[in-house]
Amino acid sequence: MNKAVLRGQVSTIDPVEVLSGLSGLAFAKAHATGNDFVLLADPRNDFDPSPEQVAAICDRHRGVGGDGLIRAVPSSAIEEGRDLLLGDPSAYWFMDYRNADGSLSEMCGNGVRAFVHFLVTEGFVELPAGASLSIATRAGIKTVTRSVNGYAVGMGPWAFAFPAEALANDRDSVVDAEGLKAPLPGLSIDMGNPHTVVTVATAGQLAGLGLVRSPRVDPLPAAGTNVEFVLRAEPLVHDGIGEISMRVHERGVGETLSCGTGACAAALATRHWAGDAGIGEWNVAVPGGVVKVRFTVDSAGDEQVELSGPAVMTGRGVLA
Repeated sequence: MNKAVLRGQVSTIDPVEVLSGLSGLAFAKAHATGNDFVLLADPRNDFDPSPEQVAAICDRHRGVGGDGLIRAVPSSAIEEGRDLLLGDPSAYWFMDYRNADGSLSEMCGNGVRAFVHFLVTEGFVELPAGASLSIATRAGIKTVTRSVNGYAVGMGPWAFAFPAEALANDRDSVVDAEGLKAPLPGLSIDMGNPHTVVTVATAGQLAGLGLVRSPRVDPLPAAGTNVEFVLRAEPLVHDGIGEISMRVHERGVGETLSCGTGACAAALATRHWAGDAGIGEWNVAVPGGVVKVRFTVDSAGDEQVELSGPAVMTGRGVLA
């Protein structure tokens, strides 16, 4: 793993030197409930950034700064996108998402909202309220619908990350992190990217976690995992809506103010532990705000997950 931007660690790469080769590169910044991204428009597929370049751009002290970098590139220009176009020819844009350490990531629920907002504000697409847009990602096609207050993303189906026989008392792993007196059991959820969800007992326990370094998860999913620490509201359900609070450590980034796929995984795990599949809507409070998660069943009987929340453009610039 590239060590350049893991929070709390000393960089082994000089971002100034790396960025000097990118002079004149135009970028934008956006966030979705505090999860912030550097966005690059690349309609001709001219720039495939290296991990070192991504890490340097996302460095918060010596670069632009961000939880990740998203490149807007035509789906037809890259192999993963061309494969997806066979199933949905309308998915013109591919969301090329990189973690802040430069590693590739399958998807980001907050990132795809910021990505579509970027496409809209930069004039690449027209998307009035109520209209939908297909976006190609490494986790498949995602349908994004614009609302008056933000965007709703069809995240698709979900699955447990480990086989059913790996579950013991509705847990499949043990998680330890700075600030915990003892390791806690976790449940791993696949949202197109991997998550491990842990419940804490009190607000003080949630606030006292140290999430600069990666929590230790055993067994660790093959591709690593994002780790969500969740506190249930009391009561859990208010006016038919489930309510939880969450902090998250993201692979290749560190703690972030929000994680969209993580919010979906947290709601799914909490619902599973509550034993109530009838809780179809959830408010998930993260340090950067509140996102909404909704579960529906499609015509084939498969459960689908929808994530909704705001997206905000915060600035534009050019690398010096």
